[in-house]
Amino acid sequence: MENYTYNSPTLQLKALNVSKASVYPVFLLFLFSYLFIMVANVSIAVLIFIDKNLHQPMYLLFCNLPFNDILGNSILLPHLLKDMLRPPSELFISYYECVVQAFTTHMFGTTSHTVLMIMAFDRYVAISNPLRYNTIMTNRMVMKLTVWAWGVPLVLVGILLGLTIRLNRCRTMIRSPSCDNASLFKLSCESVLINNVYGLTFTVVMFTASIGSMVITYTKIAVVCLTSNSKSLNSKALKTCSTHLVVFLVMMISVLSNVTLHRFPLYSDYRTLCGILFHIVPGSLNPIIYGVQSKEIRHFLFKLFQSKKVLPSFHLDLDLELNLYLDPNLTLHLDPNLVLQLSLGLDLQLHLNLDMDINLHLA
Repeated sequence: MENYTYNSPTLQLKALNVSKASVYPVFLLFLFSYLFIMVANVSIAVLIFIDKNLHQPMYLLFCNLPFNDILGNSILLPHLLKDMLRPPSELFISYYECVVQAFTTHMFGTTSHTVLMIMAFDRYVAISNPLRYNTIMTNRMVMKLTVWAWGVPLVLVGILLGLTIRLNRCRTMIRSPSCDNASLFKLSCESVLINNVYGLTFTVVMFTASIGSMVITYTKIAVVCLTSNSKSLNSKALKTCSTHLVVFLVMMISVLSNVTLHRFPLYSDYRTLCGILFHIVPGSLNPIIYGVQSKEIRHFLFKLFQSKKVLPSFHLDLDLELNLYLDPNLTLHLDPNLVLQLSLGLDLQLHLNLDMDINLHLA
């Protein structure tokens, strides 16, 4: 007869299935991944905060992704790294800490969907109604979308964990290196039918809403592009939407792999790995994808590094709000390939690749 411990305040975690020879390489991999995620996402958030050119609805909404990635990985990876250096018999966690970890994990996953949904709405407005974009995407609208992106997961995940907390526990072993809702309600000897029904409904609704909003949004965007003869509009749509779709696909592949393997107990080790990669992969790729694709972010970094670069002859950096016109009385000899940066109320870069004299008169 199995001995049960009812409502124990301490739970035991299952050790990560890694061979002794691989413990330190895997530990270093996770450690450097965590450090990269922190540095990259914090840098992107700070960059958007300090550069006024990035105070646009698209980037303000995108800021939710770095915050979400920082939150999700800060709860999981430090605890996982600490447990990797401890013997399996000492892997204990308090019940309330396990609940917090489960809540944060599900908040991270759900918010990843809702943030990408509001970003898709922003792209749709920008491409289908460019003339009304500033009227629709006001600061108030950005705030409403942000509150919705975090409020909906807060309510849904709160109910999910609330249904689990109400159960009495008769087991203490978590069959995973980290906590989630399923591993928590499996500790109970009571009926968990309502937990399974709500969990399945929650997953189906979230996936349907996420995938459905993407399909509807990008179908409408495609119709707008196909019916428009504007090459600049099509080019803008391709650049901004391809970035968003790549991030969405990375997230969906990670989620679907984890959800699918959750239904096959024999592949629990693969499910554990997918659960960890679900945090690491999107958190690592999101800042890279947006940093590479975003013209404004590239422009900011270009100016940042260019200001520290010393040219062999001289560096000309004009930050003026003046009118420039030709005058034969003033001649500047510029070297080939010199980049003349002019700020005339707009971000304007002129790449001069001609070996010629330029006559400028500053009024």
